[in-house]
Amino acid sequence: MATTKDSGRERPLRHEWLRSLDRPLTSYYLILATSMLLIGLGLVMVLSSTMVDSITETGSAFSKFQRQLVSAAVGLPLMLLASQAPVWIFRLVGYPAMIVSVALLLLTVFHGTEVNGAMRWLEVGGMLVQPSEPAKLAFALWGANILARKDELRELTEWRHLLIPLMPGCGLLTMLVLLGSDLSTTLVLLLIFLALLWVAGAPGKLFVAMFGLVLGLAAVVIAIEPFRIERVTAFLDPEADSGDDGYQALHGLYALGTGGLLGLGIGASREKWGFLPFAESDFIFAIIGEEFGLLGTVVVLCLFAVLGYAGLRVATRVDDPFARLASAAIVTWVIGQAMINIAAVIGLVPVTGIPLPLVSYGGSSLIPTMVALGILLGLARAEPKARKALAARGPSRAQRALSWLGLDKTSTPGDERGTAASSGRATRAPRKSGTRGPKTTVKHRSGPVPAGDRPRRNRRR
Repeated sequence: MATTKDSGRERPLRHEWLRSLDRPLTSYYLILATSMLLIGLGLVMVLSSTMVDSITETGSAFSKFQRQLVSAAVGLPLMLLASQAPVWIFRLVGYPAMIVSVALLLLTVFHGTEVNGAMRWLEVGGMLVQPSEPAKLAFALWGANILARKDELRELTEWRHLLIPLMPGCGLLTMLVLLGSDLSTTLVLLLIFLALLWVAGAPGKLFVAMFGLVLGLAAVVIAIEPFRIERVTAFLDPEADSGDDGYQALHGLYALGTGGLLGLGIGASREKWGFLPFAESDFIFAIIGEEFGLLGTVVVLCLFAVLGYAGLRVATRVDDPFARLASAAIVTWVIGQAMINIAAVIGLVPVTGIPLPLVSYGGSSLIPTMVALGILLGLARAEPKARKALAARGPSRAQRALSWLGLDKTSTPGDERGTAASSGRATRAPRKSGTRGPKTTVKHRSGPVPAGDRPRRNRRR
C-alpha cells in the first residue's frame, strides 16, 4: 500500500470511506442496512409480481402482498429482539430448536400437505408453513454450539469429535427433508455442515472427504428421481423441451433479456402475466431484471456481496468460538442460498425451486431468515471493539428491558465491560483526585512533601 512520509512517520494513503471500515460497529450497520434494503426491495417486487395472480385468485391485487407484509411485520420485531439478545441465549436455544425442527419435519412427512407434487408443507391454523426453513437456523445454532463446546474442551483435534454428533444430526435433517422431495434445502443444510467444519479447523483430508461425500449424495439423489434427471437434461438443452421442462428456465432468460440495461419500469413486467411460473418466489430475480434491467440485478448482487462481507467480517473478528461458528454458518446459509437461486435463474445450474432470501414471496422463508440476520447483528455487537464502544455508550433500552427480565447476562466470559453493560450500568471512569470518596491514609516521606503529593485539603491559598 502506498505511503507518504509526514514528519518522519509513514502515513498510509487511504480514502475516508476505507477508514470508516475500521470503526467498531461497521459490521453491525452494514448487516442492518443491507438487510433492510433487501426486505424493502422484496416487498416491492412481491407486490409487482403477484398483482396479476392475486386479482385472478381473490379479486384483489394486494392479497399476496398483504401476507408478505404481515410476515415482514412479524419478522422485524423478532429480528430486532435477536439483535439485542446476549450470545448465551443463542447457545441455549440451539438444542430445543433442533428437537422442534426434527419433530415438525417428521410430522410433515406423515401428515403434511402436498403442494405441486412435494410434501414440504404443514398446515397450521389454516396457513401453510414449511418446517425445513426454520430447520436451517436450528441446525446452524445447534452445530455451532456443539463444536464450540468441543473447542472449549480442546477436543477438536480428533476427527471423530468433529463429525459426531454433527454429521448424524445433519444426516437426520437431510433425510427428513429429502422425504419431502426438497433437494434445494438439502443442499443448503449440507453447505452449513461444510462451513461449520471449515471454521472449526477440520483437516484438509477430512474436509475434502466430506465435500466429496456431499457431491456423491447429491448425484445419487438426482439419479433416483426421474423428474430431477429431466431437470438436468432440460438444463443442458432447454430449447429441446421448451414446452415442458425447459419452459421455466427459458422464460426466466426471456425476462432478463427483455429488461435490457435499465428495465421496462416497475410493474411493467410481461412475464408475470401467466408466462413465468413461480415468478414471485423462485424466479423473482428474473422479474427484477425485467423491470429494473441489468442495473437492478447488479444492485441486488452488490447488496448480497456486502452482506456476505459483513458476515464474514464478524466471523473473523469475534473472539468467542460459538459466535465465530454461528456467524459463519448463517452467512453461508443466506449467501449460499442466494447464489443457488440466482445461478438457476441465469442458467448456470438446473432449476432447484429455492427462494431468494429476503426477497422472494413466502413467510416460511422470510421470518427465519430475518431472525437469523438478527442473530448475526447480535454477534456483530459481540466483536471486541464493538463491545467497548457499546459499553461506553451505556445500556440501550432493549438491554435494560432484558436486564429487567433477568435475561441479559454477559455474553463472553471474562469480559468485564460486557458484564457491566448487561447489568444495566455503564462502566464508570476512575475517580479523579479531589473528588469525594472514601478517606485514605497518606503516609508522608521524611523531609518536605512535594507540592504535587500534598493532600488538597492541606493546601493554603
